[in-house]
Amino acid sequence: MIDLRSDTVTKPTREMRQAAFEAEVGDDVYEEDPTVKRLEFTAAEMLGKEAALFVTSGTQGNQIAGLTHCNPGDEVLLEANSHIFLYEGASMSALAGVQPRTIEGDRGAMDPEDVRQAIRPDDIHFPETGLICVENTHNKAGGAVVPLENMQAIYEVAREQGIPVHLDGARLFNASVASGISVKRFADQVDTVQFCLSKGLGAPIGSVIAGSADFVRKARKWRKRLGGGLRQVGMIAAPGLIALTEMVDRLAEDHDKVKILAEGLGNVSGIEIEGKVETNIILVNVEGLNLSVEKFLVQLKQEGVLAVPFGPKVVRFVTNYDVSHGDIREVIERVHHIASRV
Repeated sequence: MIDLRSDTVTKPTREMRQAAFEAEVGDDVYEEDPTVKRLEFTAAEMLGKEAALFVTSGTQGNQIAGLTHCNPGDEVLLEANSHIFLYEGASMSALAGVQPRTIEGDRGAMDPEDVRQAIRPDDIHFPETGLICVENTHNKAGGAVVPLENMQAIYEVAREQGIPVHLDGARLFNASVASGISVKRFADQVDTVQFCLSKGLGAPIGSVIAGSADFVRKARKWRKRLGGGLRQVGMIAAPGLIALTEMVDRLAEDHDKVKILAEGLGNVSGIEIEGKVETNIILVNVEGLNLSVEKFLVQLKQEGVLAVPFGPKVVRFVTNYDVSHGDIREVIERVHHIASRV
């Protein structure tokens, strides 16, 4: 079975497993785990932030950021198809007691003027705008890289109004590799950032949030409140260190594989590639096959390939470390088989 459902399905490398086995550990609630300290220091250095904090998942990291930045009753501005809004179980409302206000973007990028107009004036009838969230790469936009200039413009608007900006950078390193822009330059355009050690970087678990030392101090308490204070966490931080130091450059291989996949599937009668392919995600419109997404995925699984629905007409494929160039050629051939039968 060739699994292209997500880059979350990657398995840790042998080196990661060995590092976990040999990790020097301590109680991280007491801040005594040397391995997680090295991970947090390395991440903060790479992002150009004062401090960083290991968290169990990207969703937890995003929610800790919201809890740390906002007060109950605040409003959070975010793109209408953002992961935080669509795929995190309304956590910001349930946990932080904040109200999301969505802004329609173009391939995940909000218009800075729309953001400016959405910021609430000082009026007793309105909530206060407590946070602006951006996402890069943008999952629902097919792994689109949100331009640095767009992030800069939004950050300028936010600073004028004294509103913090948080970056859901679950796949930030994909954005960096695809654009040639360092993660530090992207992180310079926000106050806080979350990125995943799993997904394309291949670690088995964990994410990192980073920002000022004061933000991380407050975030640490929120992590504890959410049950995220761990003990000998070095055993899962050690693979994360390898992910950060040895797995970033290889993301270009995943981008190359998805371009080959896009070219091959684009030549299948009845299939249309949606949007621009920039990183490791491709959105495929199967309407022309006269198959529903559900029926297409069933036939695809019968052919030994896994993908996920991403709308009434669209299927998402995501390349990852465990899928080879040979696997990509097989996927193209198997989709041709499906198309030839309809």
